[in-house]
Amino acid sequence: MSDLQAGLARVDTRLHEVVQHDDAFIAAASAHLLDAGGKRFRPMLTLLASELGDGINDDVIEAAVGVELTHLASLYHDDVMDEADVRRGVPSANATYDNATAILVGDLLFGRASEVIAGLGAEAVRIQARTFVRLCQGQIQDERQAPAGADPMTHYLGVLADKTGSLISTAARYGAMFAGAPDKTVDVMVRYGELIGLIFQLADDVLDITSQSQQSGKEPGTDLREGVLTLPVLYLRESTDPADARLLELTSGPIADEKQVQEALELLRSHPAVERARAHALQLADEAARLLDPLPDSAAVQTLRALPYQVAGRSA
Repeated sequence: MSDLQAGLARVDTRLHEVVQHDDAFIAAASAHLLDAGGKRFRPMLTLLASELGDGINDDVIEAAVGVELTHLASLYHDDVMDEADVRRGVPSANATYDNATAILVGDLLFGRASEVIAGLGAEAVRIQARTFVRLCQGQIQDERQAPAGADPMTHYLGVLADKTGSLISTAARYGAMFAGAPDKTVDVMVRYGELIGLIFQLADDVLDITSQSQQSGKEPGTDLREGVLTLPVLYLRESTDPADARLLELTSGPIADEKQVQEALELLRSHPAVERARAHALQLADEAARLLDPLPDSAAVQTLRALPYQVAGRSA
């Protein structure tokens, strides 16, 4: 995997080049979350998917950079909407600067991402634009409950597919596409990436309950404070056990009292709903791994087959 590590180093160098600005304040604000680190999961997937074709090349690197810039930009906006204080273990951009600066820097990074992707041709721009629409659509729907008559579980999974799955799907698609992989292989990576995104978000939602510290990069219980319906809470709501009455009461909406947040976390951590959510993530991991069955066996395919289980295992 030395090629992968070398490729990620190239992506990181290029990211720092792209966020540079003549204005020192804008440069610092643009690099705030980039310098905080992060998993670089999306560019890693782009580079890995390229091994299903001819491997890493300049276009693959640029595509990986564009995807990561889009992700970084979305984090600036997410933190404003969530009123977050911490991101990636450091003060969030909105806490470090202010909401207006965080929003504008997020917009600037979206522009930088579009500029990078524009260098890859019209088809790449079209894919980027559709991905951006789905990202925004998912965020809008995430702020609302399921519409009247809609199944809450279906609504929830649809939100995850849009707000998280869409960009990870594009990351995988770009990698295969710009490495010259066959169209059928690119199609597999589109669906594979979306499933990885679902698994990734499900694991995050479980970690928001089970982590004892800022293991997930955010304060545990963030979703409970905001009243966000995640999979463990949706499974909890199916309960008819009288013993769950207090937990159901606590999770009926946003929790403003910190003692009640901690009480809800303790009760949820030992509740079967959390294990059901983990099992759901593992079912999706099985589905993602099976998608790769038609592809010729290779080291890259073996790594991609193991990846969904590694992502799901983050919540274990």
